[in-house]
Amino acid sequence: MNQLHIVAELMALSARTAPKGAGMDFIVTEIVEGDDLAVLGQKMIEFGERTGKKLFDRDGRNVMASAAVLLIGLKDAKDVGLNCGACGAEKCIKINTFDGEFKGPQCSLRMLDMGIALGSAAKTASLLNADNRITYRIGPVAREMGLIDADVVMGIPLSATGKSIYFDR
Repeated sequence: MNQLHIVAELMALSARTAPKGAGMDFIVTEIVEGDDLAVLGQKMIEFGERTGKKLFDRDGRNVMASAAVLLIGLKDAKDVGLNCGACGAEKCIKINTFDGEFKGPQCSLRMLDMGIALGSAAKTASLLNADNRITYRIGPVAREMGLIDADVVMGIPLSATGKSIYFDR
């Protein structure tokens, strides 16, 4: 078994056990490895060309050079019900009424849950000395490809080389 697969599994565990608002868990994870990495990376490059969005090519090449990618997303998240206004609405919003790169809107506190899960996963990779970087651009393409069933997705690619491939790009 590839060591970075084990790291990805432990990162998924960190995302799962990260604190969540009102103790409700809407986090989903998937690990992408092997030939799927080349396909994901190529689809990211094509997505950037198709949409005119920058840097999908750079991040796609990073994915192709990675040993694994951990996808972390939110699926069918319900609002916390606090009417806190963090999303900009006076009362809690109706979630998933728009479908673009991601489904939205999302409760701001649920997005915070996702951020904490992402940070916990990245921390785990760091503690295990695996190079990683939280990457937005992986999410829309992984979602479009059906690699994960989630409404909002981010990816964390993993590598173990003498110098991190995710910096000085």
